[in-house]
Amino acid sequence: MSNPRFPVWAALVGSGLAGVLVAVQSRINGGLSQELGNGYVAAAVSFGSGLVVMCLAVLASRRARAGLSKLRAELAARRLPVWTLFGGAAGALFVLGQGLVAPLTGLALFTVGIVAGQVAGGLILDRAGLGPGGRIDPTPLRLAGTALAIVAVVVAVSADVSTLHAAWLVVFPLVVGVCVAGQSMVNGLVRAAAHSAITSTFVNFVVGTAVLVAMALVSVSISGWPAAWPSSPLFYIGGLVGTVVIAIAAMLVRAAGVLLLSMSNVAGQLVAAVAFDAGIPLGGGLTPGLIAGSAIALLAVVIAALPSRKRRGAAG
Repeated sequence: MSNPRFPVWAALVGSGLAGVLVAVQSRINGGLSQELGNGYVAAAVSFGSGLVVMCLAVLASRRARAGLSKLRAELAARRLPVWTLFGGAAGALFVLGQGLVAPLTGLALFTVGIVAGQVAGGLILDRAGLGPGGRIDPTPLRLAGTALAIVAVVVAVSADVSTLHAAWLVVFPLVVGVCVAGQSMVNGLVRAAAHSAITSTFVNFVVGTAVLVAMALVSVSISGWPAAWPSSPLFYIGGLVGTVVIAIAAMLVRAAGVLLLSMSNVAGQLVAAVAFDAGIPLGGGLTPGLIAGSAIALLAVVIAALPSRKRRGAAG
């Protein structure tokens, strides 16, 4: 039994637009963290608001409710491993990084670190055949694209050698980027089992919210509750944006594969992150090194994506 797939080009365009939304979410959550003075609470608020949206979506969708039943059946029959339910933990780490790390490094450098982690993680996961699209062997150009993504991090960080803490801060986005690639993989598996992207996204937000609320409670017990909350509603839509991003990834990962999905997604992230840092920066704004690093990372996306698009199109 085969599920209809999106055309690869459409999956790449959709994932790229989702990447723009990721940068928007990073800017929102980073701003909320700065306003509250507590990145843990900001992350919990963002993910928690997304969970509220997904609860409403599940209640409104008969297919999503049926998906929960199918998911339970797949788990009971051990056709779906339990560990596939924990993609939300990677999402929690990503949102936490938006609040804790992005305001210190700036959105562009944070995104370049995420890029390198995503493309490396996507390459490994596709090669291992762990995604719903099966095993996808790396081509020489995919390997070159992944190497370029790593070079992009080095260029972006070395531009700020006067503050060595930036090099350490970018390690966190690198690790989170690998986790985000894995999140796309497991969410795609859950969606395939439940036959519902809403169900997959709901599970993601349940897990992520639980992780972040636990962290926020520890933080509040140590440093206290935020003294003031921003009045603008724009600071509270990060969770809504996240639901859209995760649902898109779950729908498109089968068509594009983990690596290509990650590549097209981060292309959108990079373009939007540079635009944000040029106009309304979280950190110190753009530097020539950050612009060069972002351009190299974007080149890595193009190099790694084009060969697979041709190969898969010919095969389909």
